[in-house]
Amino acid sequence: MTATAAAAVLLIVLPLAFNAAFAALARVFDYPDVLRRPTSEVLERFRAGGSRLVLLWWAFAMTAVAVAPLAVLVASALAGADPALLGVATVTGVLAALVQVLGLVRWPFLVPYLARVDGDADATPARREPGPHRYQSVQRYHRVAVGEALGYLFTGAWTVLAGVAAIQSAAVPGWLGVVGIVVGVVLALCSVEFVGPFEPAGWRLAGAVIPFAYIAWSAWLVALGIALLL
Repeated sequence: MTATAAAAVLLIVLPLAFNAAFAALARVFDYPDVLRRPTSEVLERFRAGGSRLVLLWWAFAMTAVAVAPLAVLVASALAGADPALLGVATVTGVLAALVQVLGLVRWPFLVPYLARVDGDADATPARREPGPHRYQSVQRYHRVAVGEALGYLFTGAWTVLAGVAAIQSAAVPGWLGVVGIVVGVVLALCSVEFVGPFEPAGWRLAGAVIPFAYIAWSAWLVALGIALLL
């Protein structure tokens, strides 16, 4: 299989796997709406999900890992684009994968421990009491700062760079590059959802736009993959 064919297959498979895992988490764990509920309820629902829920989170994190090879393969497939641009795009895509993985791995490894402590009837008050604060601290750092703010920023930046490369390359139609630039800019702008004056409660407009931006991003990836196969 050539690098172009591998890129095309991954471009089609990855968003399908990402959205399938997301849909499963929404069904089993009511994600992401569950994150707005009290900490005790989130941890109780997590315990109720058992090992199946932990494995779902692991699978979801693995879709983020796949963004790294995707970035490398897309750069190889978009022959004819500026080599320097492709190099920067590759590094940015790998960084996007890294921060998203760091944001998601809390669920299969750290949150199970917090949920067990929270549900341990024999635990001392001194051991159980900091649980909600630990959970919220983890959420603010791993989810808001790393997984979302940096994740949206680097994913958006990679999408913009890949869009520019697509315009320069003859491998795909130029309009796909334009769409990628638009979607990437929107994702990057959403990275400020909890920055500055929005820090306490978040920027409502960004919160409303993000789900649609990721749907558009997924559709763009699939369209790019199909174009590379044609």
